[in-house]
Order: sequence, then C-alpha cells, then structure tokens
Amino acid sequence: MITPSLVTATAVLRALVLRGMEHLVVAPGSRSAPLAYAAAAAHASGALSVHVRIDERDAGFTALGIARSTGLPCAVATTSGTAVGELLPAVMEASHAGVPVVVLSADRPPELRGTGANQTTRQPGMFENFVRAGVDLLPVRDPGLGEAEQRADAESFLTPVLDALHGDDESAPGPVHVNVALRDPLHPVSDDDHRHLHTWARALAEEVERARADEPPARLAHPWSVLDEPFLTPDDAPVPDRSVTERLTLRGAVGAPYGAPLSRRTMTSGGPSAPDDAAQSEGTLPAPATTVRARPGTSRPVVLAGDGAGVATARFALAHGLPLLAEPSSNARTGEAAIASYESLLASSLGARVDSVVLVGRPTLSRPVSALLRRPDVRVVAVRPEPVPWFDRGRRPEQEVAGFAEAAGVVGPPEDGWLETWQAAGAVADAAVLRHADSRPGLTRLHVARAVWDASCEDRSVLVVGSSTVVRDLDLVARAQAPLPVVANRGVAGIDGTLATAHGVALGTGRPVRAVMGDLTFLHDSGGLLLGTGEQVPDLHAVVVNDAGGGIFQTLEHGGVGQDQRYAAAVERFFGTPHSVSVAELCAAHGVEYVRADSAIELTAAMAAPVVGRRVVEVPLERETLREFNLAAHEVGARAVEEFLAGR
Repeated sequence: MITPSLVTATAVLRALVLRGMEHLVVAPGSRSAPLAYAAAAAHASGALSVHVRIDERDAGFTALGIARSTGLPCAVATTSGTAVGELLPAVMEASHAGVPVVVLSADRPPELRGTGANQTTRQPGMFENFVRAGVDLLPVRDPGLGEAEQRADAESFLTPVLDALHGDDESAPGPVHVNVALRDPLHPVSDDDHRHLHTWARALAEEVERARADEPPARLAHPWSVLDEPFLTPDDAPVPDRSVTERLTLRGAVGAPYGAPLSRRTMTSGGPSAPDDAAQSEGTLPAPATTVRARPGTSRPVVLAGDGAGVATARFALAHGLPLLAEPSSNARTGEAAIASYESLLASSLGARVDSVVLVGRPTLSRPVSALLRRPDVRVVAVRPEPVPWFDRGRRPEQEVAGFAEAAGVVGPPEDGWLETWQAAGAVADAAVLRHADSRPGLTRLHVARAVWDASCEDRSVLVVGSSTVVRDLDLVARAQAPLPVVANRGVAGIDGTLATAHGVALGTGRPVRAVMGDLTFLHDSGGLLLGTGEQVPDLHAVVVNDAGGGIFQTLEHGGVGQDQRYAAAVERFFGTPHSVSVAELCAAHGVEYVRADSAIELTAAMAAPVVGRRVVEVPLERETLREFNLAAHEVGARAVEEFLAGR
C-alpha cells in the first residue's frame, strides 16, 4: 500500500502540471514533506523545475515573479503555521495584479486542529479576501481506497479551485489557495513508496512531453498582467495572431488536456488574442511608416498607458495620431507616439487643452496623471475587455469600452498636428530635464534611471523596477526605444519582495534580468540574495540607488514639513529612516559579486557588463537635497514647454 500522504501530494502536483505549471517553489518543513518528496521526484524526471527557498516570504515572491513574467501558474509550497502567513504579501500582490499564484499549504489533519498541536493554526480561509478560490483538501475518509480512487477523490476537489485561476465574467484571474491536510507518515516508508514516486514522476514527464509536442501550454493572457508579446525581442517575435478565439471553458477534470486555457483571452505563440473589436484594431495596424490616419478632427485626446497596458497600446496610439503617456511598467513605452517627460507637458498649457483620455492598464505613479483623470472637463474612456483585479466594480467613474476601435470612435480623430506638437514639446522637456541633471555635481537619480533603462534596451534584458522613487525617476526620463519588457509590483505597490520577484522573473523567462531599486527596497528583501547550495543561479544584476534612507518621503508633503525645525528630527527618524548598512558586506555574506559606481564613467562601465550571474551595483547618492532637485526637475521641464509653445 502506498503511503496516503504521498498519493495526495503526487495527485496535487500532477493536477497543477497538467494546468501548465512548469515551476514550483518549495520552502522546507516537516508537515509539507510529502509535497517535497513528490517535487524532488518531478524535478529529477524533468517534469517540473523546482526551486527551494528557506524564507517563505521570498518563496512567495519568487513564485509571483515566475507567474507574472510567464503567464503560467506557479505554486509555492510551505509547511503549516506561521510559514503560511508569510505568503500574505505575495498573495495580496498577486490578487491585485491578476497573477496565477497557487498557495500549497500543508496542514494538520482535522483530528489535530484546535487541540493545541504544535505549529497548528486556522489555515483554511486565511487568504479569503485575496484568493479567487480555496479548498481544504482533507485526507480520504476510507483508508481502504486504492491509489486511483484516492487520486480521483483529490482531483474532484481541486478542479473548481484550479478553474478559478482564470477568472470568470465577474472576477479577474488571480491566486488560489489549496490547503492540504496530511496525516503521518509524511515520508516514504517502503519500497512501494519509492517505486510510486519514481514511476509517477517518469509517467508525468512523458505525459508533459507528449502534450507539449502537440500544443504549448496556454498562458494566462490577462490584459493587466505582463503578456508574452513584450518579452519577445524584435528579431524573434513572430507576427501576432489576432484572431478572436473564444475558449471559454476548461475541459474535463483536473486531468484535462495539458495547458487548458486559463483565460478567455488566450495566448498563441505570437502573443495574446484580443476580444471583439480590440482584435481587429490591433491586428490591422500598419507599420508606422505607412500609417494612414483619419481626416483631422477637433478633439484633443491622449492615450494613458498604465501598468500592464502592453505594446498594442503603442500601436493604437500611433495609428490614430494620439500622444501616448506611458508609464514604465505599461510595456507600451515604445514607438514614435510615446511622449518623453510627459508630466512636464501635463503641467503646461498644452496639458490643459486635453479634452479626453483613452485609459489602458492601471496608472499608479503620477499626481498630474491622477489630476488629469479627475478633471471635470476631460472625458475618460477605459479599454477593459475583461474584469480587472485592482478595483471593485462600480467604484471608478470611467466610461468602459471593450476594445481599441470602440475607444477611438468615442474620442474621435484629433485636431491637425496634435501628436506632432506633443512630440516636439516632449523632446524639449526631456532635454531641459537632462540639462538640469547635468548641471549638478556628480551623479543624480535621473542619470541612474536613464542609464539603467538605456542599458536594458541595448542588451534586451528584462527590467524589474522597485516601487517608491526609482520607478518615478524612470517615468520622468526613460525614452521610448525598442519594446522593453518591464515588471513592477504595482498591484499594491509595496517595496517588499522585489529581489525575490526579480529572481523569479529571471528563472521563469530564462532571460537576463536587470533590477533597479532603492536602498530600503533592497534591504527589506536582502534575504532574497540567499540561494542554497546547488540552487539554480539566475542571470540578475541589481542596481541599488543608495541614499541611506527613504528618499520618497522627501518628495512628498513630509519633505516640506521636515524643513520646519520643529519637525525635522521626527521626519528624519520616522520617514527618512536613516541607516549605515554596508551593501558590500551584505553581498559578500551571500557570495554575490559587488560593484560600486561613484561616477558616470563607473556607472557606464557597470551597465555595459554582460548580465551573467548575480551582481549588485551600488550607486551612492545624497538625500538631503532630493526634494529641491525633484521639484526643480519638473519645473524646468514645464517651463521649457511653455517657452517652446510661446515661440511657435
């Protein structure tokens, strides 16, 4: 007889692999041991890539990075107790960003719950506010059931939960929670157990190989998650198949055909197919050089691309002659319609002329953008083909449309020369902002942001961007070039888990990754540097902008309050949070290569290095004058725009 806990573990992992899961992240523990033994066997057979992390929080964000960047479900397995609670930040981010993360939490069987048993708490429902579905998978009641019956029993409970990964007409895709109650013994106790693990893993690998030969796994093509298309380089990107493919349901039970679609928007080898008129609008866009626009109109619209909007947004904006205001993680900051230093333009008389906005994705970075969306004289049309995960239905005022063609019809054609004026004004603002940065002695945050962005465009690495000030620096100075894949945790915009997310992106995509973040973001997740002996080492270079504290608060109202001597000490302690941590020694402790860049020459050399293996590049900067520098950068950009407009 096969140990029941091992039968359950193999059934759960098989169900996930047949849904397209290619990576599993495991944190060590005793109660989760059956899952670990099954994972080890699957990894050895080639059916699954398994990554071990000792810190559950980092394990969760590693899974998040894998799932977000690949569009495929990724599970994270933990033992019972507080280990499960450590996953909450990653689950929250996955929920608000629509990412298919699967929590596999091991638990005590029912007879031990509520008895004071060690490492036991109420795990079912722990994530109920954030997961799309959950199940408390209990041991089979009849110990006499055979292996096939036990597996079928487990699959019957797993099916509706895994179905929920892809969302429905009312909810967006997102995470699910599978709580797995396991009875002792929790390890292989016989030769039959060993043969079961070996045979199961080998059969699973063969099943996956056959399925992948017939059809690659369908990816979760949610419009507000990172899609396949931005991760394809210009040289190897096929022509997207934009046909509308309404694959609305999953077939069969958990053992459904490998890679059953996780969304009504399905992935083809060339990118996502889009629903209704969005498909035709994207699919028929001619190349920029041959773009034919409608006759000039009288409207003055802009396209606002927030997090996850995708490169189709850039094609739409250019085809219709609309200025594109694209946040870095929109994955739309490319093409001739993308406007440089657009915040400076919004603060000018040109921004005041905007009368309508086509909103795609989720904007999270800029107060001028938020002000634009709130203006009573501006009509906002949001392209939302499906439910989105970041707000409750009915809580936002935009007019929703199902696709780009419908949005273009609502806002109408722009007045003659509208895009060209924004392009020219954006170039003027961008030059003024960079002159302002160059006027300062030494490196500034804007120099670092521009260097990181340009280097990533040049070597086609994936860029992972931390929250707080760094992503806003990029928003100000990153120029539109070839499509650059950008990942940022903008679901709830926390600084936690950024290093682990970057590791996950590198592991999931197999691409070199360059990550840029502030010092507090880096220190908050310094445990993400820890890899066990023998673990796969990704190609990841992390650039740390170190101003020895929380620079973001200098740019907010607190920075102004801190200039009042009555509050200066409190603001510095509670918001500035100064520290004296040695990044070099921290890297040495984790065996990670370290480079310090104090000058433009050193920064240029660091960015030119091939992204191979792991390296941390520290760029020390001062924080005391950040507020004044930041305000001046925006002011000189807006002033340059006004002077340009006055001279036309």
